[in-house]
Amino acid sequence: MKKAGKLLGLAAAFLLLLNFSVLFRGNVTGAEEETEDGLPAYWNSAEQGRKPVVRSQGSDGTCWALTAASALEAALLPEERQVFSGEHMALGDAFSSGLEEGGDYVMIMAYLSSWLGPVTEEEDPYGDGVSPQGLSPAVHVQEIQMLLGEEVEVIKEKVMECGAVQTSLYMNRSVTEEGAGYYNSSAAAYYYPEEQIQDHDVLILGWDDSFPKESFASDPGRDGAYICLNTWGEDFGQEGIFYVSYEDANIGGNALAYTRIDPADHYGKVYQNDVYGWLGQQGYGSEICWFSNVYTAEEQEELEAVGFYATGKNTAYELYLVRDFSGPDSFAEMICLQSGSFEQSGYYTVDLETPQVLKEGERFAVAVRIRTPGESSPVAVEYAADAYSQGVVLAGKEGYISPDGQKWERTEENYGSNVCLKAFVS
Repeated sequence: MKKAGKLLGLAAAFLLLLNFSVLFRGNVTGAEEETEDGLPAYWNSAEQGRKPVVRSQGSDGTCWALTAASALEAALLPEERQVFSGEHMALGDAFSSGLEEGGDYVMIMAYLSSWLGPVTEEEDPYGDGVSPQGLSPAVHVQEIQMLLGEEVEVIKEKVMECGAVQTSLYMNRSVTEEGAGYYNSSAAAYYYPEEQIQDHDVLILGWDDSFPKESFASDPGRDGAYICLNTWGEDFGQEGIFYVSYEDANIGGNALAYTRIDPADHYGKVYQNDVYGWLGQQGYGSEICWFSNVYTAEEQEELEAVGFYATGKNTAYELYLVRDFSGPDSFAEMICLQSGSFEQSGYYTVDLETPQVLKEGERFAVAVRIRTPGESSPVAVEYAADAYSQGVVLAGKEGYISPDGQKWERTEENYGSNVCLKAFVS
């Protein structure tokens, strides 16, 4: 007997990133040699023309949104300079939260992957607590890789590739006060030796393997530090820049790399059912599962790409298309378009090797067979998980999951969830 599809919430997996305000100042050091792994011993994206605008969150809980906006700016620099609105990311998403309530990586990925933003700072400046309706994104973020518990070398590689990596750590007003023993303001150096709930987000812009351990308020045991940009204004550290020891117990454990940003006109439009994004997971107690969404082509158009989440590392996928969908029996006619894999978890867009022409009014289903090692519920779904996601709409959506690609279940009717699977057309 097949095990029923299981719905898992992510409340325990993603931490609320609260914020605090503090002002300090410090110094900087550098190095230039190359290490055995082929990475430079010193790297600073700010010196490569990729330093974003320095932001100040004040007393708001918006470090997560401001840091994400800065990460997107760094990814586009130096060729393109944009200043994105952190306030719109915090208030213009689907969730019912305010500036003071904090946020998390699920909210960031949902906002960006659903094309709700980013919008420019000029359109929605920070500080008034109001985000205008009807703003269009300045760019489309089509891939966000999650770096969970990765080694220092992996984070360094992503910094060089993307200009910056967003990460959470444990850092607040009390632990950065002089005398607390964790922050040396004269060197702008921070080190916290014990694991704690991560409550703040910063941007890793680079590193210095030779940053002296003596610069920290307590001895981390070795030289080396990440070069980070904070959201506490230019009076903190060195115009917003400070250094976090490689040995800090919390930095780098949860991180995001924005690995694909497209012009806003790259695709014509997106069909989607999941503006709240990856709030939970479903499956059948196996690392393999099938999932699908059904859409109706609004005009004659070409299916160019499919977007979905990899809920764990080393996820393998196969993409399928069902034409003239009339019900679950239509899955017997699905055709395989292509296959591939992702090394990291996160949100991905897969461009089709051969775009598929859709007729006006045609009901079509995009389907995915996914295999995620170590996951028993590998399919990302949205559902009314908490007070912030009560606006999830199930009516009018048509999503399916299956243990084997033959027997399919409606997720809205059976589990109260929407499948996270988008279709991009032109």
